[in-house]
Formats: sequence, structure tokens, C-alpha cells
Amino acid sequence: MEKICIVHYGEIGIKGKNRDFFERKLVENIRRFAKAKRRYGWIEVEYRDGIEERLKKVPGIRYFGIGYKTELEIEAIKDATLRTLPEKFETFKISASRRNKKFPLNSIEVNRVIGSFVIEKTGKKVDLENPDVTVWIEIGNEALVYSQRLEGIGGLPVGTAGKVVSLVSGGIDSPVASFLAMKRGCEVVLVHFFNKTLHSENVRRKIHMIAERLAEYQGSIKLYMVPFEEVQLEIIRIVPPKLRMVVYRRSMMRMANAIAEKEEAKAIVTGDNISQVASQTLENLNVIYSASKLAVLPPLLGFDKEEIIAIAKKIGTYEISILPYEDCCSLMVAKHPETKAKLEIVKEFEEFEDLEKNAVEKAEVFEFHS
Repeated sequence: MEKICIVHYGEIGIKGKNRDFFERKLVENIRRFAKAKRRYGWIEVEYRDGIEERLKKVPGIRYFGIGYKTELEIEAIKDATLRTLPEKFETFKISASRRNKKFPLNSIEVNRVIGSFVIEKTGKKVDLENPDVTVWIEIGNEALVYSQRLEGIGGLPVGTAGKVVSLVSGGIDSPVASFLAMKRGCEVVLVHFFNKTLHSENVRRKIHMIAERLAEYQGSIKLYMVPFEEVQLEIIRIVPPKLRMVVYRRSMMRMANAIAEKEEAKAIVTGDNISQVASQTLENLNVIYSASKLAVLPPLLGFDKEEIIAIAKKIGTYEISILPYEDCCSLMVAKHPETKAKLEIVKEFEEFEDLEKNAVEKAEVFEFHS
């Protein structure tokens, strides 16, 4: 009998002929911190202290159990069941499933036999509706028995959808957008634009903290810190205040595309949410996104602010995001910004190609590992 982690996936299971690719990628991602093996319909992971917190942060895992792998013998299953029960409980439920039809007992019979055994050994009662503890028993090529079942992130393994560049600020939204891209299988490269004349070391530290937290979900992550002051000053000098934010964001799109080309990324991710601020009207987003040669993906499109904050708190970026910092966007915000920018008008002010190229070349690159 061996104590192990029993990892189950969700969406991967319906991938048909591509299922093997997704399973292998999930195992590869888990192997960054633990031994893992593919099994039929599940993944076996070596148990060790602290493994639960690591597995909770791996995209592609729907849920996992901490329990025992044992022989296909009813006495061994009984023994494993006693081992997996907590010290204190009053009611219980046995939930068996049988993939291996050669096993002599069906799932209902396993429930009955093991349930009677637990009553005999512990004197506790069965409660099928609201038990204190549920013991799951999976009958396959071996028997898996566990009562500790923890939820995972779900989604798809990082790296199955390709690489993207994600624009990350010090705010709440963009780290959540980056996380959601990871959850859909994207390998994320972070890009942050900063102004050295405004930004203190505290700001740099804050962006690094966000990158470090997101690395916990991806395994490792790369961050580009792009110096933006020269481009910013030129925009302030020649662009009317009401158009500055749109021009500014189009410039960021072009530089993000240049970094994406270096990284062989396939798309740009943003923290945009329709109509949350003036630059996020549909008219302005059309103008901003047209500066990108690559597809622009806004994962927060269907979320309201409370939902975004809830995700930020869940993944651990919220407390970092609300730390005070000097935002390089603040100089761009006009009292009455344009909400329906015209592309032909905006283009008249865009003469920053050399400055943008220089900024990308000067970018500092950092790598963070979980």
C-alpha cells in the first residue's frame, strides 16, 4: 500500500485524439516539482509534505485526492479505507466507482461491503446526504482510496495553447487576465512599461512580486520591463490631451508585438474590460487593437469588477495590486478624454517608431521560478 496523490482532470478528458498531448503536458508541468506518472484516466503523483499547495496551482487539474493505491483485493481496500479516515467524524459515506469490470463486486456492492466494515470498526453512522467524511474508492487496474479531495484550477495545462505576451500593470485587472490566459493553456510572457523618472524601486519591486506570484501557476515566467519615458514625453509634447491615452496604448501594442516576435508568441493579452474606463469603449478599443499585427485577447471581457477582485484574491495577486505606486498612465489621462477616437486622426500623431524600437532594445528581462 502506497500513499499518493490521485490527480484528475476535466476538459482534457474530452480532447479525443489530442488527449494524449494534453495529458503528457500536464504530467510534464507537475514534474517540475514532483514525480508523476500517467495512468488510465488519472495521474499518479508522489506524495510529500506541502504537495497540496503546489497541485492547487497547476492549470489542468480539476481535483485531486490524497490517499492510497492498493491491490485489487477487498481486504486491502478495507485496510486503506481505515487509513484514510480522519481521527474525528460522526457520519460517513462510501462512494465507489468501478472502471475495471473484471472486479467481482460492482460499485453498489463495494459501497455496501466497505460501509458495513466501517460501521463495524468505528461504530459511526452512514449519511448519504451530508456526511462528515466521504471515502472515494476507484476500481481500475488498482484500487484508489481517499477521503481528502481538493479542488484544482481546472482548464488546460500551460503550454498547450502556445505562447502569448501579456501587458501587466500594477493594478488588479492585468494579473488576473494573465492568470486566465494560463488557465486556457497559454504560456504567458509578461511585459510592463515604466517611466524611470517617476517609478521608484518600490514600483519595480511590486511588478516583480506580481511576476513571482504568477510564476507559481505557470512554473516559471519571463518579465520584460520596458522603459517608456522617451515615448511618453513625445506623446505629451505632440498629442492633444484627449487623445493621449489612445495613442499611448497603441504605442504599447506595437512594442508588445515587437517583443512577441522575439518570443515567437501568437497573441497579445490585455486586462481590458469593456467600458470600465474611457479608453475601453468599443470605438477606442477598435482603434487601439488595430495597432497590433497579432490577435488581442481580453480574458476579462465578461467579468464585472467584483468578479475580477474575487479571482485576484483567490490567486493571491490582490494584496500586491492594491499596494500604492506611481502609475505612468497618470500623465496621459485628460479631464475629458476621447471616447470615440478616429483611427485616421490618431495616426496623424504617431511618429515614434525609432523611440519605440529603442525602448524595446533597452528592456530589462527577468525570469522567475516557483
